[in-house]
Amino acid sequence: MLGRKRHVVVDTLGLVWALVVTPADVQDRDGAKLALAALRESVKFPKVIWADTAYRSVVDWAFVKWLWLVEIVTRPRGKFVLQKKRWIVERTFAWLNRSRRLAKSFERTTESDTAFVQVAMIQLMVKRL
Repeated sequence: MLGRKRHVVVDTLGLVWALVVTPADVQDRDGAKLALAALRESVKFPKVIWADTAYRSVVDWAFVKWLWLVEIVTRPRGKFVLQKKRWIVERTFAWLNRSRRLAKSFERTTESDTAFVQVAMIQLMVKRL
């Protein structure tokens, strides 16, 4: 299958806490469940998780499974309004796309794609030290 989706869980600074790379034919809700399961390995009790409207079905799933509160960030109907909470993850994707290797997916496996995202994030964090 051509194409990949990167499902990330970031903190309010835009730093990646969990990353799952899936083939493009995987539904967003399934990728979100995998990303939240990866987050569970490092964070046991997050206060709140903000998510896009594509992840609506994950709200009940995360609450039943771990008692996590997932809030869906919605936009007002008929208006374009910048939403600070939604732009956190978009900013992270923009940072990652500045890496030439990640601008297009040239990797054969999802594992190597995941590794290059992690390398790009490490480079970004080292620059900020």
